[in-house]
Order: sequence, then C-alpha cells, then structure tokens
Amino acid sequence: MTLFLQIMLIVTSVLLVLLVLLHRAKGGGLSSLFGGGMQSNLAGSSVAEKNLDRMTLFVMALWVISIVGVGLLIKIG
Repeated sequence: MTLFLQIMLIVTSVLLVLLVLLHRAKGGGLSSLFGGGMQSNLAGSSVAEKNLDRMTLFVMALWVISIVGVGLLIKIG
C-alpha cells in the first residue's frame, strides 16, 4: 500500500505540474508554445479551458489524497 501511494504521489505531482503549465496565462505561457494561443483565438477555448481546469482539480484531489495517505502510513507504521 505504501509503495502504491508513493508511486501515485510521484505521478500526480508530475501531472499537476504539467497541467498547471498548460493553463493559459496573461503572457501566453507554455500553452501558447504548443499553439494553444492561436487555437484559443480562432476556435474559442472556453470549453478546453474548463476541461483543463477540471482535470487539474481532479489530479490535485488525487495528489492531496496520496499525501494524506502517505502521512498516515508514516505516522502509524
């Protein structure tokens, strides 16, 4: 169980960093590097941005759950 939670913590940490970097900021950010800036102006990225927000919140919830789980396992064991 500890190994699973530690692997989940590492995977969710990397995913969370990538998802946060993909968000469109005022200056363009990393999302405009991959063509997200032009696509958002042409196609209207409100749905894509909402989906990215939802994915970020979901991964963040998994990240918090894995941190709490690892902390409890360290405290108990």
